[in-house]
Amino acid sequence: MVTIRLRKAGCTNAPSFRIVAADSRSPRDGRFIEILGSYDPKKAGENYILKQDRIDYWRGQGAVVSDSVANIIRRAAKASKAEA
Repeated sequence: MVTIRLRKAGCTNAPSFRIVAADSRSPRDGRFIEILGSYDPKKAGENYILKQDRIDYWRGQGAVVSDSVANIIRRAAKASKAEA
């Protein structure tokens, strides 16, 4: 099963994360299928970058989205709706 989740990429006191599509059996920082975006919790304001078309593709293929990534996607949708 494919999972869309966070993968840690930063240092100890400067965490940053990549949003990836990965096999649910692989470890958090292990193998992944595709990078779908990034998330920087220390940055103020809009601290994420998403490839929304690829996220929609993987969700259509049956990928399960983790809770933390679901919150980021929800925030991005709310921000794009406010701009329009």
